[in-house]
Amino acid sequence: RKMFNLVVLIDLKKAFDTVDHQILLNKLELYGIKGQALTLLKSYLTNRNQKCQIKNSFSSERLIKCGVPQGSILGPLFFLLYINDLPHCLNKTKPQLFADDTNLTASANSMTDLETAVNSDLENLRKWLIANKLSLNVAKTEFMLIGSKPMIKNISDSCPNVYIENIQIKQVHECKTLGVTIDQHLSWKSNTENICKKVTAGISAIRRIKPFVDQDTLILIYNTIVRPYFDYCCE
Repeated sequence: RKMFNLVVLIDLKKAFDTVDHQILLNKLELYGIKGQALTLLKSYLTNRNQKCQIKNSFSSERLIKCGVPQGSILGPLFFLLYINDLPHCLNKTKPQLFADDTNLTASANSMTDLETAVNSDLENLRKWLIANKLSLNVAKTEFMLIGSKPMIKNISDSCPNVYIENIQIKQVHECKTLGVTIDQHLSWKSNTENICKKVTAGISAIRRIKPFVDQDTLILIYNTIVRPYFDYCCE
């Protein structure tokens, strides 16, 4: 379609640790969790205390005022429900949400329209984050243009200026999202090189222990430390 494409890679500061309990409970009630179920979840979230241990010494207890319990089964689910309404604040970009990894994608017929659309929704996102007491790590938030080599070359002198919180976001030529390296031409070259390095290291380790273990053990090790690199994101 010969459109200009852009992706913004959002980085949230300590996303799981800054979830506001009352806002979360309000959203749970909005989603239909009421009565004793809501009371139980409120008891689970609030009045939690934590302390640190160094050898046989303990610190004093501190009340946990925000955040969801990490390492728990409910923690990730609570966070997903907390950000479930984020897409409603966006009008011109499409969000891709996976836990605290959030990407915004946009397409437009001109670079000016693309810049306007992205900056407009980043302002909407800023307001949503404030309302939900979450913080953006602007220094780690990046954007990347996506297109063919001729297209990227033609617009090299007119790249968009992308801002949030009045701070210009850094442009990158490749990024890593959910463990996959993506470049601006979608060539998958960098991702393939990364996989080859990891596979080579795994095979080298197997070769070193080969004289000391049987074939079944070698196959088990291969399926554990090598094959996952081939299987990940291949479907």
